[in-house]
Amino acid sequence: MKVGAYHRPVRRTIALVLAGGRGSRLQALTENCAKPAVHFGGKFRIIDFVLSNCVNSGVHRIGVLTQYKSHSLLRHLQHGWSFLRNEVNEFIDLLPAQQRTDEGSWYRGTADAVFQNLDILREHDPKYILVLAGDHVYKMNYASLIEDHVAQGRPCTVACIEVPTEQATAFGVMTVDATRRITRFEEKPPHPQGLPDRPDRVLASMGIYVFNAEYLFAALAQDLQNASSSHDFGHDLIPSMVLQGDVAAHPFDLSCVRTSPEAPSYWRDVGTVDAYWASNIDLTATTPELDLYDQDWPIWTYQPTSPPAKFVFDDDGRRGMAVDSLVSSGCIISGARVRRSVLFTWAQVHSYSEVEDAVVLPGADIGRHCHLRKVVIDEGCHIPEGMSIGWEADLDARRFYRSPGGIVLVTNAMLKALGERSQ
Repeated sequence: MKVGAYHRPVRRTIALVLAGGRGSRLQALTENCAKPAVHFGGKFRIIDFVLSNCVNSGVHRIGVLTQYKSHSLLRHLQHGWSFLRNEVNEFIDLLPAQQRTDEGSWYRGTADAVFQNLDILREHDPKYILVLAGDHVYKMNYASLIEDHVAQGRPCTVACIEVPTEQATAFGVMTVDATRRITRFEEKPPHPQGLPDRPDRVLASMGIYVFNAEYLFAALAQDLQNASSSHDFGHDLIPSMVLQGDVAAHPFDLSCVRTSPEAPSYWRDVGTVDAYWASNIDLTATTPELDLYDQDWPIWTYQPTSPPAKFVFDDDGRRGMAVDSLVSSGCIISGARVRRSVLFTWAQVHSYSEVEDAVVLPGADIGRHCHLRKVVIDEGCHIPEGMSIGWEADLDARRFYRSPGGIVLVTNAMLKALGERSQ
């Protein structure tokens, strides 16, 4: 296929990033911000991955739909994502819920969020609409996805990935035929049916959809008239389209961006504390499955100006060091030992402390003689001198939030409440 023909569908596509979810399963990490704005990977926000995929794929017309506690997300987008040029029909438009079509309701579901912005979409005359979740971590060439959508010839395409059957209740699960037409789609089924040749696996929706624009606009208008609809893509629109035979499946392997052909496909929904911690810790591997060092597919972001990371003291028992870890700019490791951890910008770890399997968010300060493992330390926390976390399950659960997987989340509010109880 000629290069010009390859890029034509992309140039006629508008991407819509759904970034309004509460993210309540992340517990206190989303008390003050939307899930897509949560910090990830040492210097990024979760939404940076989907936006970088757009820019790297050549999708340069993007709308970001926001609703829940969106201030920090909007500020991040304004600071870090204002480099696209409107003069050449490139943009990232911020589309907060404005009660545009009904003064009595905000965005009532993912499909309704798109419907309420139809007038804006029609102004740009797109041929294809790419709908994306703003809270997943992965690298994907959307140009390949859109090309496959055109080649399949159906008005809707759903990107999919295999997941273990025990995780299926968190996803839309589908069945496909030999032509990749989706013949059945069930959102978050209580009793999912495994694949015919792999009963321990199911084919799950990634929350990534490509639509022929006019087909989507008509489907949204029809859904609006359905009083029993929750106006959600996964619960309502996609199942209805599947019944009409209009939906094709796109396996993630066809468009996943890898550093090497043999590397596995990496996609994570980081919607729980356990998943969030694990995905961050994945990055500490010698050869991580999600490669942040790929200069051909960079992850763009905004970060404030800060000095290089610093490691000080080289005495026995007081040696500043980090092994198998990501240490961001502005960090100071002062006579402490850090292993298999991700330290975000301006984090500090003081002398004689040991930090292991930890995710330490921006500006956190860990005092002397602390012992931390399997923790997520929230932004700006000060861990008092001598505190141990991650060693006694019952004690951790009384003081902080301890996840089903044994990860301890520590926030400023929890530390404050602990201090008040000890007085």
